[in-house]
Formats: sequence, C-alpha cells, structure tokens
Amino acid sequence: MRKKAFIIMITVLFLLTMCFAACSSKRKDENLLARAKAIHDSVLTVDSHADTPTLMLRENWDMGKYHRTGLGKKGKIDLPRMKEGGLDAEFFVAFVGQNSLTQEEYTKAREQANSMLDFIHKMCKDYPDLVELATSPEDAYRIEKLGKRAAFIGLENGYPIGRDLSLINEFYSKGVRYITLCHSVDNDICDSSTDRLHPEDRGLSDFGMDVVAECNRLGIIVDVSHISDKSFFDVLEVTRAPVIASHSSVRALCDNPRNLSDEMLLALNENGGVIQICFYSGFIKAPKPNLGRDKALQELTLKYGSWGDAMDEETREKRQKEYEKIMDMYPAEKVNLEELVDHIDHVVKLIGIDHVGIGTDFDGGGEVAGCADVSDMLNITKSLVCRGYSEEEIRKIWGGNFMRVFRKVLETAAPNDRENTN
Repeated sequence: MRKKAFIIMITVLFLLTMCFAACSSKRKDENLLARAKAIHDSVLTVDSHADTPTLMLRENWDMGKYHRTGLGKKGKIDLPRMKEGGLDAEFFVAFVGQNSLTQEEYTKAREQANSMLDFIHKMCKDYPDLVELATSPEDAYRIEKLGKRAAFIGLENGYPIGRDLSLINEFYSKGVRYITLCHSVDNDICDSSTDRLHPEDRGLSDFGMDVVAECNRLGIIVDVSHISDKSFFDVLEVTRAPVIASHSSVRALCDNPRNLSDEMLLALNENGGVIQICFYSGFIKAPKPNLGRDKALQELTLKYGSWGDAMDEETREKRQKEYEKIMDMYPAEKVNLEELVDHIDHVVKLIGIDHVGIGTDFDGGGEVAGCADVSDMLNITKSLVCRGYSEEEIRKIWGGNFMRVFRKVLETAAPNDRENTN
C-alpha cells in the first residue's frame, strides 16, 4: 500500500514538474514574442527588393486588397498584408527581361519599364490613405509616422537604358532611386553573374562607367546584385558613393555566382555599402541534385532557350509557366528562416553589423519556410532576438544600414544638378 502511494506521489510530482516546465516554456515564448514585436514596431522596417509590379502589370494585381496568404508562388505582397507584417517600406522594382541589344528592343524595354512605374504611381494615387511614394530616407520616416506604407522604386536591369545616358535622368524624375545594372545576361553596361553572352568576364564597360557616374551625380543608388565578379570590382573602382546588393546572399554558405564571396564582402565593407540578404532558396542553400528535374530543365532550355536569350513576351511567359510546372513536379527542398539568418550572421561576423539588411525578392522567387510572404515579417525579428541581437542591431539590419547608404548617396550627388531634375 505504501509502495503504491509512493508511486502515485512520484507520478504526481513528475506531472507537476512537466506542467511547470511547459508553463515556463510557454511564458518564455510569450515574453520572446512580446519583445520581438515591441522591437519590430519601434524600428523602420525596409525590404529592398520585390518584383510585385510585374503582377500589377500582367495580372492586374490589386495592392489595396487583402489576398489570402499562401496564394500560389506569386502574390506575396499587398498593402493590407504589409501592415499586418509590420513592413514600413518596400522597394517595388520595375523588372525588365532582356532581349537583343538593338534600338527596337531598347524602346520596347523602356515602354515596359514605364508601364510598371505607372502602376506604382497609380497604386499610390488609388490608396492615398494606405501608401505614399517615397524618394528619400526622410520620406520613409515621415510616412511611417503617418501609419502608412512607403513605396520606393527601383529599376531591375539597366537594359531599358540601352545606350542612352539621358534616360537615367528620365527614370530618376519618375521616382527610381536604385538601378540594378544588369540581370541574368550581359548588357551594354556590364557583364552578368549568370548566362553570360561571352565566355570571359569583361566586367564594366566604358558606357557602364558613365552610367555609374551619372547615378552618382543624380543620387541614384547603384545596385550590384546580378552583376559578375569583375563588374562588381570595376564598379567599386569608379563609384564615388557606397553601393548596395539589393537581393543577394553569401557565397561561402551557398556557392552560387549570384551570391557575394567573402572577398567581395570585404570590398563592400571598404566601400561602405550593404548586402540585403535574399530569400530565394537557391541562394541560401544549394539544392540537392534531382535527375528528373535537371532533365526537364535542360529540355525546357532546348525548347525556348535560356532566360538571357532574346524572346518575345508571349514566349517568355510560356517558358515561365512551364518552368513553374516543372518545379511543382520536382519541388526543391524548402529552405527555412533559420538558414537564411545564418547568412546574416556570416556577414556580421565577417564585416560587422553595419553592412547587412533584408531584400526578400518576394514575387521574384523569394520565399522561405517561416517567412512565406510579407505578413510573416515579424518572424525575422523574432529569429534575430533569439540569436541575441540587440534592438539597435536589429534596427540597423531592418533599415538603418540601407538608409545610411541612401543618405550617403544623396550627399555624394551634385545638389544643383539634382534640384534641376525635379
């Protein structure tokens, strides 16, 4: 009888201990979430790259409506979900794919870019209570205080500029505040990190040097994401202002030519620039080989050509849809948020807290488990808090570093010339 009572007492004590531990763990999680939310709400949160304007243009995506989370591969951002996720400022990019290097194709590319810029401006006019166009760091902080979202504009791929330097001024006047010099193939400005037209890396062209100088003059940030290694170092040789990598990750953790090597990161540190860590899985963790997927992708390239090859818009869309079907059939392993934050940690350990930020590439392939769309942005802050980052460090990662670079770019610009373009 005594033995039975003893067993019951031990069992009760064990259950009480487990219950206490569970309650303690729950309280710890609640305290962590509360701290993360307090920090998230107090800092300016900036995402430096989203391809959502492509949806605006092609699929009439209504930014003022709330779209259900997890709605396919596209549709990661709308204004209500930006508010829900606590994202204060977004760089909406006008992305233009590349065709042949001819005046006719340059004109088409410029028209396509302008159409996306018009949609961004229209969004701000249609929803003035929710969002406002921003062209400076001060705009972002002012708009945040009003409880609205700040919409910045970037141009992804300098291809629409063609060989006409004056178009940079034209894009500036329409609100463009950074230019990604190229995309997945070489253009007249510089060579790309992937799918180059020429086997050798030729780097920044003479015209590209003029483009960098004109961006410096006007106060447009030069974006080195997508550009080749030689192009990267050539840009740092000629720029008078710090640069950004608007959506890139760390090559030491994922050996992809789109990522920055440690040598490049150290040079970025010397330049005073910032790398905005990209959420695209293939830049965070090397995918495991998949023979079926590799074969299907090879056949797709034989059928349509590579992304960098000249093709009309209808063909490009067909290629994209078939690519998505292949990826649905042979899904890559999902990368999680913690693996992404490892890239932030690497940059901080190598070159310091002042040179890293967030560039999701939402609606351009960016997505990780734990941060599938803009409504999940608090989870990034929670992960940073878990890893011991202070509020001031998180403030820098979330937007402080980017805005420091932005201010320096404006300070370096020629003020009289900039005023004359407004």
